[in-house]
Amino acid sequence: MKLYYMPAACSLSPHIVLNEASIDARLVRVDPKTHRTEDGRNFTELSPFGYVPLLELDDGTLMREGPAIVQYLADLKPELSLAPRNGSIERYRLQEWLSFLSSEIHKGFIPLLYARLAGAYGTQTAKPKLEARFAWLDEALAGRDYLMGDTFTVADAYLYSLVQWGQAEWLKPTYRADIHYDGLAHLKAWYLRMRVRPAVRQALAAEGLE
Repeated sequence: MKLYYMPAACSLSPHIVLNEASIDARLVRVDPKTHRTEDGRNFTELSPFGYVPLLELDDGTLMREGPAIVQYLADLKPELSLAPRNGSIERYRLQEWLSFLSSEIHKGFIPLLYARLAGAYGTQTAKPKLEARFAWLDEALAGRDYLMGDTFTVADAYLYSLVQWGQAEWLKPTYRADIHYDGLAHLKAWYLRMRVRPAVRQALAAEGLE
């Protein structure tokens, strides 16, 4: 199994899940500018849009969407409860979270990470919308250790990879989008809880993000 990744990108999410599940996988770094892999391949031949994460299974099967990848990895080790049982209402709640994070948070960052291309849209429309989503997330985390309650799931890994793109006094940001988390006390507590998980620290160290 291979995980194609770019440091600090959303591929950090399945990287964390691999560590949580103690699943052996080869990490293959992709250059974001040239879209060449570290072993010299043209990454767009594997992922036509050049996006990470990409999971390549031992039989050559390719999986290209982060929310699907992390659920697949979780289901390889069901005893760890990284995702609730298939068919349960809790599994659908997890999928709600993954869909929200993908459409409202992940995509919400894009105009801010590429502000010069987005122009006025990024500051006048995308920024307040994303700030409102994070304020709602902060409220949702009140009284919870993790997004689904007391138990870490793959949704937390996904959110962690996205929070890295913003700014706060308790966060060493990677991309520095103009989104500030100061004052979001529940998000801060969740982040600091995540930050000390061995699987998270292992992924950060491997990607040179410590």
